[in-house]
Amino acid sequence: MNKLFKFLFVLIFIILVLAAGFTFTVREGSTAIVSRFGRIASVHTDAGLHFRLPWPVDRIITYDSRNQYMDSGLNEALTNDKFNIILQVYLVWNIKDAQRFHTSVGDYTAAQRHLNGIVANTKNGVLGNYMLSNLVSTNPDDIMLDEIRGAIEQQVAQSALNNFGIEVQALRIRRLALPYTNVLSVFDQMIADRQRYVSRYLTEGERDAAIIISEAEARAAEIIAQGRLEASEIEAETERRVAQIYGEAYDRNSRLFTFLKNLIALENSVNPDTVIIMRASESPFNVITR
Repeated sequence: MNKLFKFLFVLIFIILVLAAGFTFTVREGSTAIVSRFGRIASVHTDAGLHFRLPWPVDRIITYDSRNQYMDSGLNEALTNDKFNIILQVYLVWNIKDAQRFHTSVGDYTAAQRHLNGIVANTKNGVLGNYMLSNLVSTNPDDIMLDEIRGAIEQQVAQSALNNFGIEVQALRIRRLALPYTNVLSVFDQMIADRQRYVSRYLTEGERDAAIIISEAEARAAEIIAQGRLEASEIEAETERRVAQIYGEAYDRNSRLFTFLKNLIALENSVNPDTVIIMRASESPFNVITR
């Protein structure tokens, strides 16, 4: 009985040793590479138990294939109009091609360093095609941050995948800042942008005012001309009517008419301070002596 127990114990121990030597486990969210004599024999992304040859024939390298986070840091870049800006981005990445990742970078520290270099070079290349006003402007139509971010993300993702087997899930802008030396220049540009608006509004206002004044003057001239025309017509009608009345009055009593006209002429020719020396028998004073 003791011999059987010892035999089973030894047998189980041998099985465990063989199992440990010929198998390995891949955890969820990990990728395992089987390196056989320094060359990649197989890549395993499925979680579970996998077979291998014992060490030193096979060596197992495991990578975490879950999403990783990286911050680009405060690196300066130059715009097309020669302004230095700080465009800080962050990206989420993971290992897409474990074999290429292993042969090109090999560890996460090197991967972060290479990714940071790609991001820095891409930012310089993309921002060199845009003006500062596409990043900072008082006019919303000039802002092109989404387009700039998309261009950087596309180029970084393609380069990272082709060169290092890294898949960039997302790239986002974390911070947009300006070096202190450029702040005054940006303020001057913002003031100039506002001044352009002011000049445009003043020009439009002066144009509209000139149109309104011109229309008002034309309308006033038209009203005045119409008024003068109507006044002349009324005056002519009045004179015609007066002449008609005078004629009718003269026809009825010519002597009375002449007498009244002389009185009116006399009244219009003098006032309380008037001193006139004339013969009373002369017109129009002759009406007094009659």
